[in-house]
Amino acid sequence: MIAGIKRDHLRFKQIVKGKIKRNLKKYITQGEMIGRQGKDYVSIPIAQIDLPRFKFGKKQQGGVGQGDGAPGTPLGQGDQEGEGSKAGQGEGKHFLEVDVTLQELAEMLAEELELPRIEPKGHRQTESMRRRYSGINTAGPDSLRHIKRTYREALKRQILSGMYNPKDPVIIPIKSDFRYRTWKNVQVPENNAVIIYMMDVSGSMGDEQKEIVRTASFWIDTWIQSQYKDIDVRYIIHDATAKEVDQNTFYHTRESGGTLISSAYRLCNEMIDREYPLSDWNIYAFHFSDGDNWSGEDTKFCVEMLKESILPKVNAFCYGQVESRYGSGQFIKDLLGFFKEDEKLITSKIENKEAIYRALKDFLGKGK
Repeated sequence: MIAGIKRDHLRFKQIVKGKIKRNLKKYITQGEMIGRQGKDYVSIPIAQIDLPRFKFGKKQQGGVGQGDGAPGTPLGQGDQEGEGSKAGQGEGKHFLEVDVTLQELAEMLAEELELPRIEPKGHRQTESMRRRYSGINTAGPDSLRHIKRTYREALKRQILSGMYNPKDPVIIPIKSDFRYRTWKNVQVPENNAVIIYMMDVSGSMGDEQKEIVRTASFWIDTWIQSQYKDIDVRYIIHDATAKEVDQNTFYHTRESGGTLISSAYRLCNEMIDREYPLSDWNIYAFHFSDGDNWSGEDTKFCVEMLKESILPKVNAFCYGQVESRYGSGQFIKDLLGFFKEDEKLITSKIENKEAIYRALKDFLGKGK
């Protein structure tokens, strides 16, 4: 009974996940998956799934539990019409919230976008202590009891003692048959990574542009965190000046000043030099803007800083230009002009939410 329920539940989960995978592009572009996010999973509202439910039979139909009455006999006041408002016609739309782990989501994303696995470039691996099960012992806690080895010992003992009956193979282990897994602490190499997000919050970046950034950042986080054990995420906002903020402030701040992109790049570079030694960290920088900068001189300063200071330190620097009716859109053209051959600098134009899909492919598709 229980095994059947578990099997049916597993089958139902597979159906739901299949529906998510088939509609993943829609979720990516519309941001529907990030409404409720926990530490290790997201709750996704899935529409148009028929849920199992009880259904009353026809009135003239007899059945178990009908008592002495004949089929169709009214039972009390059950057949009287209510005095309240009439029920609506037509069937409601069912929504089911399904919990999907971030690891499963990353695997779906990788399959959908055909993403290569990230290979850390030129950074020393750090080491951490892990428990590794390495042997079998005759003593230990019940939680570490090895069922197969215990069964084997009991079977061996009964055969050797002549107690084993092939026609009635009942195997009952005794205390001396019990076997337990043993473990030891080992050093396991791990790679660390940091993601540094930068966003223009000047007056030309509105709520629509910030929602695009928020959705793209969620999927970037999901993929990179599936590739590394330890992840730091830092947030920088800028208009004419730059400052580090928390995640909530990053997505909801709006200023009214002009734009000086170099202020964000300078703070990003200082953060890397101060806190993230290149021997220990894989570094990913993402900058989102509408492409409007204060002056051509500041753009030249940004290019110089990227060439000499930032690009030599990072695994990848990704610039996403979010289209705005108020932005000039010039900055991405300048970057493409100066960095035609540098594979570490990746650019993508994000005209609307539908373009997030392409931007993710641009940013993550090279396995940096």
